[in-house]
Amino acid sequence: MPFAFTEQGVASLSGVLKSERAIEMNIQIMRAFVSMRRFISNNIEVFARLDSVEKRQIDYQLKTDVNQLKTDNNFKKVFDAIESKTLIKKQGIFYDGQVFDAHKFVSDLIRSASKSIILIDNYIDDSVLTLFTKVRKNVTITIYTENITSQLDLDLKKYNLQYSSNPIRIKSFKKAHDRFLIIDNRDVYHFGASINDLGKKWFAFSKLNKESITILDQLGE
Repeated sequence: MPFAFTEQGVASLSGVLKSERAIEMNIQIMRAFVSMRRFISNNIEVFARLDSVEKRQIDYQLKTDVNQLKTDNNFKKVFDAIESKTLIKKQGIFYDGQVFDAHKFVSDLIRSASKSIILIDNYIDDSVLTLFTKVRKNVTITIYTENITSQLDLDLKKYNLQYSSNPIRIKSFKKAHDRFLIIDNRDVYHFGASINDLGKKWFAFSKLNKESITILDQLGE
């Protein structure tokens, strides 16, 4: 810490040092303290305003930092989506003949899953199983369908034999009329056509809002 005299210290020192030089310096220092007090007193409003401006600057900077963080997070989501190729439409219509586009759309959905996929569709065949070859490793796959034929059961065994890291479970389920694809127990897509008929006729699809929990409860998942 620096060595410095306070105003009271200088006043006390004047009673000790008696030389003309000491007295002269004492007077100058005391005048400096008086001038400093007068300056602070005359400009107290200015200092208060500067303090207020500084606080506003700090608040503004904090808000800017928070907004920047939100912006950075939003950009991160966009870049992550671009990197993983999961910028998927929420709703739309495919027309007859758009077989490739429809299957590419469903393939992108399947590739976007990181934990689980649940498909509810009453019309399942080996072409549907083929779509799941595009899934990431260690993603659980469950299919609910009305009728598990002997041919479907045979196709399933062959699929699971080759793709043992991502085996498919098929369960009998007779309560559904529409088709649903649930990604990571979070995103629910409704389809107007069975997966194996995509692009053969007009059909619409849409992403439902917060419906996965209700559907999963009904399925007992």
